[in-house]
Amino acid sequence: MRHNAVEFPEVGIVHKSSYKVPGGKLIKVSLEVEDRQISRILITGDFFIHPESTLPEIEENLIGCTLDKDEITEVIQSSLDARNAYPVGFTASDMAHAILKAFD
Repeated sequence: MRHNAVEFPEVGIVHKSSYKVPGGKLIKVSLEVEDRQISRILITGDFFIHPESTLPEIEENLIGCTLDKDEITEVIQSSLDARNAYPVGFTASDMAHAILKAFD
């Protein structure tokens, strides 16, 4: 098991990462994967998104995504665009990088 993964008997393996965007904010991710697809995800950190209600929608939209940076980035960007939301201190690509960093 990787050093950035923890196994809980009742949950399974939880992968975690932290990514400090250069000149930006900290993004923390905890997620579970089944069959190389995201099955659960929680994104936290010291970043901002306006409106704030966009973050749970991003998390929900990421369920079922494969571990592909382009796909994850597109889902995040589409979620931001659908809400006319704007992130402060990170981009959709930065958030995708934080997610995939859990598997380094």
